[in-house]
Amino acid sequence: MDLAISGRSALVCASSKGLGRACALSLAREGVAVTMVARGVEALEASAEAIRRETGSAITTVAADITTPEGRAAVLDVCGAPDILVTNAGGPKPGDFRDWEREHWIAALDANMLTPIALIKATVDGMMARRFGRIINITSAAVKAPIDILGLSNGARSGLTGFVAGLARKTVRHNVTINNLLPGPFETDRLFDTARQWSRQTGKSEETVLAERRAANPSGRFGTPAEFGDACAYLCSAQAGFITGQNLLLDGGHYPGTF
Repeated sequence: MDLAISGRSALVCASSKGLGRACALSLAREGVAVTMVARGVEALEASAEAIRRETGSAITTVAADITTPEGRAAVLDVCGAPDILVTNAGGPKPGDFRDWEREHWIAALDANMLTPIALIKATVDGMMARRFGRIINITSAAVKAPIDILGLSNGARSGLTGFVAGLARKTVRHNVTINNLLPGPFETDRLFDTARQWSRQTGKSEETVLAERRAANPSGRFGTPAEFGDACAYLCSAQAGFITGQNLLLDGGHYPGTF
């Protein structure tokens, strides 16, 4: 399917690795000019060059911390007025809520709620004026089915979800959609880091922890970043203009609910 977004421009956050990189790649394959943002220069430049070679699309990089006002200003100064915005930031560390102080909650809110809102605020009016915009927030399956040790993420990302639910109904009349992608277990550094933590806590080998988690999923496997990137690209397509305010769960069927 031709997604009819060739020639559009996109800003993809935290895109040097993992799911953000996969989104940048899938959009670039569709002929989108992508601005990739991440904090680590080396990984960012390596990913950008690989995507350029594979797709031939224009790829711009900005090494910045998107969760800070200075970082956002630097990024927006480079990318201008994107047609597509993919917000993304690493999740807070797992733990026990009794150990978290105010500064931990503020950091989680800054990264996983307030930064996406600030980026939406900076770009959505231009999208509405041009009568095309696609905003995708990468959140977490924990929004749908909270995970006890991920309380910081549960809270901050749920706040973003509530905000988007209201705004998305106001922008769609102008052909600007806002949706959330909720990843379950995907083959990313974060998944393997979590497996190492569970391995230390349980005494099981990392391989055993991963095997048990795969077996517990109805699909019998983890998702691939490519699958996630292509789902993102479809929601950014011209054909997806009637989809807004939705939370698309990509988890291999792990969440057992009907709704």
